[in-house]
Formats: sequence, C-alpha cells, structure tokens
Amino acid sequence: MKIKILALLFLSSICLSLNAQRKLTGGRVPNSGSRQFGNDSSRAKLSKGFKDLATIDMYKRINLRNDSIQVDTTLTITKDYEFNYLQRDRFGLLSFANIGQTYNRLTLNSVSQSTLPLFGARARHFNYYEEDDILYYYVPTPWTRLTYKTAFEQGQMLDAFFTVNLSKQFNFSLAYKALRSLGNYQNALTSSGNFRFTINYKSKNNRYNVKGHMVTQDLLNQENGGLKDEDIENFESGNEEFIDRSVFDPNFENAESVLEGRRFYLNQTYKIINKKDSLSTNKLSVINEISFEDKYFQFYQNGLPATAFFGDTFNNDINDKVSLENFKTTLGVSFKNNIVGDVMFAASYSDLNYGYGSIVIFPDEIITNRIKANFLGVEASYKKTLKKFIIEGKGSLNLSDEFVGSYLEGNIGLQLFEDVQLLGGININSRLPNFNYLLYQSDYINYNWNNYEDFNNVNTQQIKFSVNSEKYFNADFDVSNIDNYTYFNLQETIDQNRVIKPAQYSKPIQYFRLKLNKEIRLGNFALDNTVMYQNVISDDDVLNVPSFITRNTLYYSNDIFKKAMKLQTGITLNYFTEYNGNGYDPLLAEFYTQNETKIGGFPVLDFFVNAKIRQTRIFLKAEHFNSSFTGFNYFSAPNHPFRDFTIRFGLVWYFFL
Repeated sequence: MKIKILALLFLSSICLSLNAQRKLTGGRVPNSGSRQFGNDSSRAKLSKGFKDLATIDMYKRINLRNDSIQVDTTLTITKDYEFNYLQRDRFGLLSFANIGQTYNRLTLNSVSQSTLPLFGARARHFNYYEEDDILYYYVPTPWTRLTYKTAFEQGQMLDAFFTVNLSKQFNFSLAYKALRSLGNYQNALTSSGNFRFTINYKSKNNRYNVKGHMVTQDLLNQENGGLKDEDIENFESGNEEFIDRSVFDPNFENAESVLEGRRFYLNQTYKIINKKDSLSTNKLSVINEISFEDKYFQFYQNGLPATAFFGDTFNNDINDKVSLENFKTTLGVSFKNNIVGDVMFAASYSDLNYGYGSIVIFPDEIITNRIKANFLGVEASYKKTLKKFIIEGKGSLNLSDEFVGSYLEGNIGLQLFEDVQLLGGININSRLPNFNYLLYQSDYINYNWNNYEDFNNVNTQQIKFSVNSEKYFNADFDVSNIDNYTYFNLQETIDQNRVIKPAQYSKPIQYFRLKLNKEIRLGNFALDNTVMYQNVISDDDVLNVPSFITRNTLYYSNDIFKKAMKLQTGITLNYFTEYNGNGYDPLLAEFYTQNETKIGGFPVLDFFVNAKIRQTRIFLKAEHFNSSFTGFNYFSAPNHPFRDFTIRFGLVWYFFL
C-alpha cells in the first residue's frame, strides 16, 4: 500500500509541475506528420533520440500482439460510452447500485482462449487487470493522463497515468487507479486500487525486444446480500419513506470480501536472422514468456446475521480464504517470410497451486484442501496476408492427463471494398470448469464440495461472422454449441436460506446472438443505435439471457466559441427485455442461475453534456433521470436494486510535456 501511495504522489507531482498545457491536435493524424503540436515558441522537449516536433500519431499504445493503437484525444460518442469505472464500453453489462460493485452479464462470451480453469470469484474480476489488459507505450515526450469521476455519497474515482521514453529504445509507465465509494445502501462501501508498471525496450539494432509489467491489485467490497424479501414491496412502491435508501435494513451488515493479486510478466524476443532482399524478407526469432501470478479471495463476517442466509456454520465468525499460485513460462521460435507468412511454435511449462489451509471432514466425506499440477504444453500460431485476404490461426494444447485442455482458433478477413470488411472464424475450446466449481471450502456447511474427479471438461464450438462498415453498418453474428455447461444453481430457497451448488449440464446447449450497430447522421445531429438479439436452445433453463438488448443515443455535437470548445449533448436509452436474471451470491462472488424471479423490462434514460477544451474532456451526466416516473421496478439481480437517479461529473485531462 505504501508503494501505491508513493506512486500516486509521484504522478500527481509530475502533473502539478507542468507549467502549461501544450496545444496538441487530436484525432487520427496522417503518417506524413503534417500536424504538429505547438509552434516554434512552444515546442515540447523531445525525449532522447527523437529529432522532429512531436505529432499525435507518434504517441503509441502497444498490445502483446504488437498492434499499435494511436492515442486519441477527440470527443466522440464512444468516449462517452467508455467513461466509467471499467473505462471500456459496458454494453451487455448491468451495473449494481454502487460503483465498484459487480455487473450482471446480459450476454455470454462463450469461448475462452484459456486451456486451464480460471480462479473463482468471477463476479469480482470485472476491474481486475489480466495480462491482455496491459498496454505498453512509445512516446516522443512525457505523457500524463488524469481521469476523475464522482462516486456515490462519500468518495471518488481517480486514475493517474504517466509514461515517458528515457530514450528512443526504452519506455516505462506508471499508473494507479483508486476508488472509494460509500454507496446509497447500508454496508455497500467499495474500495479498490490497481497499480500498474510497464517497461518496453528495443535494442538499437532492432534485434532484442522486451515487454514487461508488474501489477498489484486489491478490490474490497462490503457485502449486504441485497434487500430482504419483505422490503421489495417498499422499494417497488416508491414509498417516500424509503426514497432515502439508507433506511433499508439489508440481509446482513457485517460482511466484507476482498480480491487481491499481484503479477510479474516478461515477454522477450530476439531476432537471430533479420535479412531483407529484393524478393523476400526472412526473420527468425527466439521468443520467451514468463508469468507469475499470486492471488487470493477472502470473505469474512464478524458474527452471524439474524437469519441463516447461507445456512448452518462451523463457527460464529466466518473467514473463508482461497488462493492460487500460477507460474507459466514459454520458449519457442517465430519465423516470418513474405511468401510463407508468420509462423510461431512454442513449448510451455505450467505450475499450479490452488486451495485452502486445511481440510474439511464430514462423516461420509473428506474435502481436500489442494489442487496441484505441473505439466508441459505446446502452442502455435500462423498469419498470412494475401492481397485482400488476412488468414490467422492459433492454438494450444496441454500435455497432461489431469488438466486436459485445448484451444483452436481460425480467422479469415477480406477487405471487400474500401469501407467494407468481412470477417469469419471458428473457435474450439475444451477445459476444466473454474477452480471454485471443482473444489470449495467454507465455514458455511452448505458451501463445501469436491468435484475434481466428477466434473468433465466444458467443450465449446463457435462459428462467427462480422461485417464492419462505417458507411453502412456493423454486424456481429455467432453461434455456439456448449457441452457440459457448468454453472451455479439455486436448488431451493427455505426461509431465506439459499442452497446454491455447482452443477454440470450433460445435454448440449445452442446459443445464438446477433449484434447490429449503425449511426445515422443529419447535420450536427446523430442517432447511434446498438441492438442485440439472443436465443438459447436447451431442454432446461440453465442458461438465461434477455432476448433483446438495445442502446440508442440521440445527440447533438458542434464546435462553439470560435471552435475553442467541442460540445456534445444528448440522451441515451438503455433497455433489455424481461427474463430470469442471474442472482448474486456474495459468499462465492459468483452469479447463479435461478428461475423464480424476473428482472428487466425497465428503460434507463441518461442525459449528458460533454465538452472538450484543448486536451481536456469534461463529462456531466444525469443518470437514470426517469426513475421516479417510469416505476421503481428496476433491479440488477433479484433483491439487488439498480441505480437511482443521480448526477455525476468527471473529466479526462491529458498533459503532453
């Protein structure tokens, strides 16, 4: 925690030390570098090795696939969708009442690229930075970004980021996202911190490249179990005595959960052969990847609630803690040739250690405390560009009898016209269910199981197609077949005691979805529309999703004050059809399937006024302003109300030194 506080103070001091904000042209800039920031009297001092004036296209964000993502300081409707706690588009996610709590998924991403079980507590992982979430940077001058947004009641969210190239070869970045929000309901406080540090180095002869990061994260939530069943009527009636949400007595007021993790990651590439001639290009590289992650989830409760919400217990004080140590290293070769394409083959070694500090003994069963494994694996990928076609494929396989797993993906893209791109692909995945389905221990008696030898691999096959065109429309279509679908199931409810157990569905499930997006413009007005249709075919209701999800934004945008400010204002409608929404279990930090209570069918209207002044984007939003006149029957999950009307403010501030 001290390291994180020092890092935050360091970032703040950098921002305060800036004498003036440099003028920088936003948007996408041609590679000609014709747009520069500043003039001769206000040139920014470039990092060592850079020679020309900095242009916005020189500021790069780079992912693990070495795809460059240009920094964009413009104000678009996409920026409004991404200005939230997760800092990404939340279409298909239904937020809970307080910022920093979980999200109920309205759509299913059925295929995973992982061949291993995932750590449990998936409901707490929305703000957990995985390896693919970390970006690396290349900047001609120091770059700082501050993101701020108000929270609910006491608290706020701040994400401070700084990156600099100490030379043209070496870049590092520091970032820390902090949140504290009291919330409108009792025992709903959230407090989280995500510290990120990255390096990106490339040797002068362009043979050696290394990317690495260190991430430490702690996500704490108070858990109240939602409203009591007898209070649902008081909430839905709109009774003025209960408009102050703090008067509700939730199911319990003495529980907290925390997810903590730290990860060290290194990706190295060395080019053995780097030859170019008039006919071909040959590159042979050795690649190495090392990753170590240590994480744990803990649920603790000082004293039991008046009602046995989770059932009987072993102890009066609950302290459940589970951890995972995951080490993986990969060594392989990569060959690139303009005729053959890009080919990669690698061997990997994984070492897993998941479990608890003790065993649980029942009269007829012993719940073990550990799942350990170490095994080898193989990985491969291929990419080839042929005129207007792009062909890609990758796969991985575990060479293990206990942790059997495989993944295969193939994609083909076609640039049909200048503004029309067609994509198609297949995904095939087979892996064990997540660890908390296989083994779980708790001080609550009902929450102890060992399914390691009983559950089979979840097998998923998916076919997908997409059309991308700004002129016409964007469409995404996929069909999935799922065998051995694994889920948490609400078996029964007795006197508020919910019996939830993991289950595996032996019959196949077909899942279909179609997503369409089109923005219609007329002068300074625009209507942005995103609609998704979903359908599940199965003999039993084990996978529930709403049939329709829609987001429609009518907005006006224009340059005002002699183009000194960009203004954007409008209304956004979010809506999904009524369905048996998944319930939330705070002890597991997981959602479970239930077929007793329906949620949805309520509109959410947001009015926003956004502005951009130089490199500062300002956001002001009246969220769910229709809540008082369209009915109070809005829930994120059974017994967990959605957000009431509130006004929130925030900004994103760029500094280019």
